[in-house]
Amino acid sequence: MELGIALALIVAAFVLGWLGAARRERGRAAGAAAAQAALAQQLNERIDRLEEDRQRMDLVLSSMLEGVILFDATGQVTYANSATEGHLGTVPRSVEGLLPLGMRSAVEHAAAERTPASSEAEVGASRWLRGSAVPVHADGSVLLVVRDVTEARRLEAVRRDFVANASHELKTPAATIQAAAETIRRASTDDPSVVPRFAAQLEGEAIRLSRIVGDLLDLSRLESGSELEDVVALDAVLRDEGERFEEPAAEAGVHLTITANGPTRVHGSARDLALLVRNLVDNAIRYTSAGGSVDVALAADAGEAVLTVSDTGVGIPTRDLPRVFERFYRVDRARSRETGGTGLGLSIVRHVVENHGGRVSVDSELGRGTRFEVRLPAAG
Repeated sequence: MELGIALALIVAAFVLGWLGAARRERGRAAGAAAAQAALAQQLNERIDRLEEDRQRMDLVLSSMLEGVILFDATGQVTYANSATEGHLGTVPRSVEGLLPLGMRSAVEHAAAERTPASSEAEVGASRWLRGSAVPVHADGSVLLVVRDVTEARRLEAVRRDFVANASHELKTPAATIQAAAETIRRASTDDPSVVPRFAAQLEGEAIRLSRIVGDLLDLSRLESGSELEDVVALDAVLRDEGERFEEPAAEAGVHLTITANGPTRVHGSARDLALLVRNLVDNAIRYTSAGGSVDVALAADAGEAVLTVSDTGVGIPTRDLPRVFERFYRVDRARSRETGGTGLGLSIVRHVVENHGGRVSVDSELGRGTRFEVRLPAAG
């Protein structure tokens, strides 16, 4: 019996050991499964984060105005944002299909030399693109960024023309002032009788130079915008500026009439609006011969303040009408210089009108006169 008990104990011990081992094995398996599940969850979370990052990158790149193209080491396109097609007309599959040729050369140079390269090319009608190629990986990948630089080139051309024109306009009175001063210095002892004549010339050129500098400063300020916080009584501005020109108009033999039909208020800058009226009226008087007339009128029309300045002067040729608001553009250069004009008045007018959210137009007939009309949003 003792032997049976011993065998039973042995069997029980064996079974219990086997059960313990099974439990431990199952525990290890459960731990491994949990670890695998946790690893799988981590991998899924990382994949989700990478997908979110990719979506954010696509969102950022697709919202860019610049075209972005990524070429791999073999020259194949692996990514291109939506702006690329707008700039190039199509998305190339490889560097061999990239146009313009200058950009292709820039990409090939960046891939071969591992240094940045760029190129500009004219595409279409007066449209310029600039491509900047940058190596982004040691394996030969290259990133190309395409920008539309048409406006930048236009502004650069405007700047160059402005500097050239301003230099020319300033050079003339400066040279005249210098010559007159030298003549006065010599004549003060040799021939004093000519001093008053050259002194008057000196004064006139100094005034002209001062006007050019003043108009340049006004134009520079207006290019930064106008303050529109005030409510300005445009009829009061018109009356004040009209009084300023009564004497010059009388001296020129020009009949000046100013009419304001009731109060007309606009949001804007009284200083700049006075500058607008001053330049339009001054321009009309300068180009109207003795015996002619200048009529200035202000009225309200469909929620707008309408200012018109009409004259019976020399008029403007039809071919010149689109350019009269350009800086330093003169229809009659000799007459403009003779009357002391700077060639900047109408450009100042255009800037003031645009800053106030309005529009200006001109209608003219050669030999019959000119009519300028300015429309500005009226204050409620």
